[in-house]
Amino acid sequence: MANKGQFTGMTGAFLVAAQLSSRSLVSSLTSRSAAGADILVTDEECKTTYLIQVKTNSKNASFWILGSRKPSEGSLSHIYVFVNLKKDSNGDISGDYYIVPSKVVKKIS
Repeated sequence: MANKGQFTGMTGAFLVAAQLSSRSLVSSLTSRSAAGADILVTDEECKTTYLIQVKTNSKNASFWILGSRKPSEGSLSHIYVFVNLKKDSNGDISGDYYIVPSKVVKKIS
């Protein structure tokens, strides 16, 4: 059974995938065994591909835990999306998104 942290992570990944899809990008969530990629993204013509790593907090925070793996050396196609989840008065969940290239994450971690 998934724990609260896993549900938080899954919620963030699904919200990011929905945002990407709403911008006419093809997004596909990966299996949990895909190291460093939570979402694979491409444009409609499959000319440009990105891998997205999503890090999610269940509430507003100014930092995210990257986990035990060090960030990759960084590439133009590897992007982090940091998400702070928020719930409105109706219980609907949305997020604040921070998109950061992996080269920047590598430098500051």
